[in-house]
Amino acid sequence: MYVNTPVLLHKVINSTFESVDGFKYLGRTLTNQNSIPEEIKSRLMSGNACYHSVQNLLSSRLLSNNLKLKIYRTIILHVLLYGCETWSLTLREEGKLRLFENMVLRRIFGPRRDEVMGKWRRLHNEELNDPLLLNQYFLGDEIEENEMGWECGAYG
Repeated sequence: MYVNTPVLLHKVINSTFESVDGFKYLGRTLTNQNSIPEEIKSRLMSGNACYHSVQNLLSSRLLSNNLKLKIYRTIILHVLLYGCETWSLTLREEGKLRLFENMVLRRIFGPRRDEVMGKWRRLHNEELNDPLLLNQYFLGDEIEENEMGWECGAYG
């Protein structure tokens, strides 16, 4: 990830330390520029790996949508949003997170039959963000939100 950078060595007392542009610490990507987009990209890759590990459960017809949403909220969201209390999101970064969330919600709720045409179709973004669709599953949950409206209370 950080290639072709010159190696700078710093000597403190009797120890020598290598200067690096970035590293992983406790699952977080830390850079010398404190790059939030780089951290979000890393978290999206981790969330995507987590999503693919439970993908069969989320598409199963044996599990209720309520249980699938609980799996999403307790497993995938915690991996995706780890450390998000320190993020200050731009519209582009919020869009990337929303895109990932819509992908997972489409897998959970599956296709819908169009009443007019009689064909199966994917859920539209407006339908995925419909409070009536989600409130029946999240009613009573207390959600702590950061300044951009993303859930960040899992680790804070």
